[in-house]
Amino acid sequence: MTTPHGPASALVRVFTQRFSSTRRGARLARQLALVELHDWGVPEGTGLADGAGLLIAELAANAVAHGWLPGRGFELRMTLLGGVVRVEVSDARRERRPVVRPPAYQAESGYGLRIVDALADDWGVVERIVGKTVWAEIGRPTPWAPGDGGWRALASPR
Repeated sequence: MTTPHGPASALVRVFTQRFSSTRRGARLARQLALVELHDWGVPEGTGLADGAGLLIAELAANAVAHGWLPGRGFELRMTLLGGVVRVEVSDARRERRPVVRPPAYQAESGYGLRIVDALADDWGVVERIVGKTVWAEIGRPTPWAPGDGGWRALASPR
């Protein structure tokens, strides 16, 4: 057996799990992903973990709300390589592609992809044989922290 050379951060970490297309499934996806990130050496409360958790929450919620088909769940895949976390959420609906929409006056929904677009270093959509995968990458700590009193990461330029 050979041992890897170089820093441990060069190791690829992968987490894949299927969840039910319910609000409970979306919440569980975020919670398990944060536990996995902690096990990988990215503790909760850091900019990278908080940003990845928010991306997972938004993408999983969109999969539940817009990608749901009877009897089909969604899949979360998360990878960590060199300090970059890539989140992929796959659902069964191909025809509902996510689009960032301009804000509507007094709208109570429709902000999820705007959050993803502002927070992620890059994101996109890939078609699958059945459905689609929405992916996002985050690789730098964000200035947002739960106790800092604001969403500075959403207002700051990339």
